Amino acid sequence: QVQLVESGGGLVQAGGSQRLSCAASGLTFSSYVMGWFRQAPGKEREFVAAKTWSGARTYYADSVKGRFAISRDNAKNTVYLQMNSLKPEDTAVYYCAAVRYGGNYDYSKLRYDYWGQGTQVTVSS
Repeated sequence: QVQLVESGGGLVQAGGSQRLSCAASGLTFSSYVMGWFRQAPGKEREFVAAKTWSGARTYYADSVKGRFAISRDNAKNTVYLQMNSLKPEDTAVYYCAAVRYGGNYDYSKLRYDYWGQGTQVTVSS
């Protein structure tokens, strides 16, 4: 049974930083691209970032480029999202997700197979 468990959400002031973690179990971590998505109130879920196992390919949404960084600790089956220079518009529930690596696809646009339960990030102005 695949489980993705996020942690690290909470309340932060605008301009601040926060790091989210996602611990994966029940899957072969090296076979999966790991990603982060978010959903703000009243909006559709959107892609934030993704990274292949080797780290050779990394994807970011334009809205977070230069502020967010995704990383993986493959020994710990964990993926992180470091969020800097946070803005109120970054307020959302953040979800960790996994999709099996299948080749040279744009992993910012694929449908992911597994999802975590989400963690709330609230950025106050």
